[in-house]
Amino acid sequence: MLGALLDAEVNTLSFPGLGIGEFDVNKIAFTVFGRSVAWYGIIVTLAIVSVCATVYIKAPSRGIKRDDILDYFIFSIIFGIIGTRLYYVLFDGIGSYIKTDGSVLENIWGTFVNIIAIWNGGLAIYGGIIAVVLTVFFVSKKKKISMLKILDMAGHGALLGQAIGRWGNFMNAEAHGAETDIFCRMGIKDSFGVTHYYHPTFLYESLWNLCGFFVIMLLLKFKRQKYDGQVFLWYVTWYGFGRMFIEGLRTDSLYIGSTNIRVSQMLAFILFLVGTALLIALKIKKYERTSDAVAAAEAESNDADEANAAEDTSSEEAADGEGETTDGKDN
Repeated sequence: MLGALLDAEVNTLSFPGLGIGEFDVNKIAFTVFGRSVAWYGIIVTLAIVSVCATVYIKAPSRGIKRDDILDYFIFSIIFGIIGTRLYYVLFDGIGSYIKTDGSVLENIWGTFVNIIAIWNGGLAIYGGIIAVVLTVFFVSKKKKISMLKILDMAGHGALLGQAIGRWGNFMNAEAHGAETDIFCRMGIKDSFGVTHYYHPTFLYESLWNLCGFFVIMLLLKFKRQKYDGQVFLWYVTWYGFGRMFIEGLRTDSLYIGSTNIRVSQMLAFILFLVGTALLIALKIKKYERTSDAVAAAEAESNDADEANAAEDTSSEEAADGEGETTDGKDN
């Protein structure tokens, strides 16, 4: 039933627990020369723009030229989109994208078109994150710019972008969870006119990411960043923690092969653990360095005090010797 619903151009949604009755949402925003432009594409574009704007605004304060940032944008957007699609295709089952019922050339072309057909849906954010990190690595190496500084800015902006992007799922009435009677449940009317109520996981993730964006903003405002790469670790830890719970509620997860392991949930868990471990390890390392520096400074100060005391003692002894010589001459 839901499949029939999701193929429709208009979905009837509701949030009765929040006092929002039924309303229609059209997937299509407008048409250009007979081609439909979906709200999903518009919202994802706005999400990408928000990430780029965040990085562009922050760049000068991190000592990076905005002209250099534009180069990062070009390559990151291209490879990021490719990454989101390839990740989805690989874990969705690449076999279903391979065309085999035509000639060799027809099969090659048909397979290629099936794989790149993002207009038919099928993107996964983790693929984009992995692709962008790799892109930043290579561009930074070429330009001799700190990769960690770029990732710090991009990680902060990504939370805002992902918060916006999830509303593309809302426009398609997708990426929701299992049926529930929770107060914030989202109603979706199927093709038979029956309304089913689901966890609005798109909303959970959007709000979680938005909160993370403002939390990091506050941390930066109060000068809590102590080293390059720390903001990016905050990002992967925050996002990973929320995603590993939210993903467990979804009904459209990608799985590892024929197992029951949700690939994005597992990856979120790993990123949370790794991010947390690195934050703690680097905190301890910084504390040890600070302690060593304080100890070295105290030792140097003690040495200086001892040297001054020894010099004072020598001066007093010299003065006493001169006094005794003078007394001998008077006698």
